[in-house]
Amino acid sequence: MKIITSIENIHQSGKFGDYQNKNEEKLIKVSEVKNLFICQVAKYKNLKIDITNKNIDGLNLPKELKTCTNSSTRILWTGPDNWLVTSLKKDLLLEINNNFNSNEFAVTDLSHSRAVLEIEGELSNEVIKKGSPLNINDLKEGNCANTVYNGITVTIDFIKDETNAVRFFALRSFGESLYESLTDACLEYGYIVK
Repeated sequence: MKIITSIENIHQSGKFGDYQNKNEEKLIKVSEVKNLFICQVAKYKNLKIDITNKNIDGLNLPKELKTCTNSSTRILWTGPDNWLVTSLKKDLLLEINNNFNSNEFAVTDLSHSRAVLEIEGELSNEVIKKGSPLNINDLKEGNCANTVYNGITVTIDFIKDETNAVRFFALRSFGESLYESLTDACLEYGYIVK
């Protein structure tokens, strides 16, 4: 079965915007992240459970707007007692369900209900500033935040400082709108889609 992503009909490879006479390394890279396992883990309200011994793929659950990461999995703190788990491991849901009692935690597979876009490049922070009220000056690798981007509710994950890689998570139904908003913001700097 072929998986059709939310931006498959508009996502085109190539160079766009003001890319002429610019080094390709200086262009913003825009890509869609596919085949990613995504789930939400939420602790039920008013339960007195110590989460310090809870982990997913060897990672502890963060307790503030941070991420915990290893080579295949990222856990984003998205609010009090609420986490977004992303992984390259497709069978991670089984581990999560085994480690998190359904009477204490709600575990929801969101893999097919999210659009995930990534931008990378030295001007990626400028792209974020064009559409989000978020003060990103103090945010760096390992931080995450819930915000809006041109009216679209998103979770932003700051992946890597070296390359200014940033990932955007939005509802699948807003995937095309988010893609168009991000690429419109990139036009001034020039961008490349692979």
